[in-house]
Amino acid sequence: MAHTDHILIVDDDREIRRMVGDYLQRNGLRTTLAADGREMRAALDASDVDLIVLDVMMPGEDGLSLCRNLRAGKNRSVPVVMLTARDDETDRIIGLEMGADDYVVKPFSARELLARINAVLRRTRMLPPNLQVTEAGRLIGFGQWRLDTTARHLLDEEGTAYPLSGAEFRLLRVFLDHPQRVLSRDQLLNLTRGRDAELFDRSIDLLVSRLRQRLRDDARGQAYIKTVRSEGYVFCQPVVLLGENA
Repeated sequence: MAHTDHILIVDDDREIRRMVGDYLQRNGLRTTLAADGREMRAALDASDVDLIVLDVMMPGEDGLSLCRNLRAGKNRSVPVVMLTARDDETDRIIGLEMGADDYVVKPFSARELLARINAVLRRTRMLPPNLQVTEAGRLIGFGQWRLDTTARHLLDEEGTAYPLSGAEFRLLRVFLDHPQRVLSRDQLLNLTRGRDAELFDRSIDLLVSRLRQRLRDDARGQAYIKTVRSEGYVFCQPVVLLGENA
């Protein structure tokens, strides 16, 4: 039996929930509707969800908080398309930093939303299973560093903590999950949940550069991330899972 994608729509506006839900169902998708974070969590506990359409401006827990908490929990791999009434670049960047995969500004057409949902689902599934980010261990060791995957910061040899941005943390996790393996820019974009090629093809190199600076990675010291001409990047240090109490 063919799989029918299950879309969870979270919006405090009843009419928008119904409109989006009806349109997606008419186009072959299964939908569940939720008015707030509590109903969203109940729906995620009740069944598997392939993608969440999440409104930003909701009373109580807003969409940004829900997205951030989602990325820290057991449903971290579920793609998120965020809806917002504000067409502001800062809001979009914050949403993407929180882990959203795409951003649609209200008022929107249901046809455009469906196209973006399908694009995110294709992008998420284009990688083979062995290139999916996994969660393992509270501390991951590499070179002179340890990564605390709960607090999301780096620890040096003296135990000093260095915070990472959401994008830096996700990129580092990708490299640590796939050491000694060349990853193309397209693979890095998908594994770190970039919004689209136009926005993130130009910024993935900048993000790698920022991460290299965090790791004090340069030609004179210990190399962590190497550029492979015409192919992408490779994390070249051995990685050790240290567990919770290392």
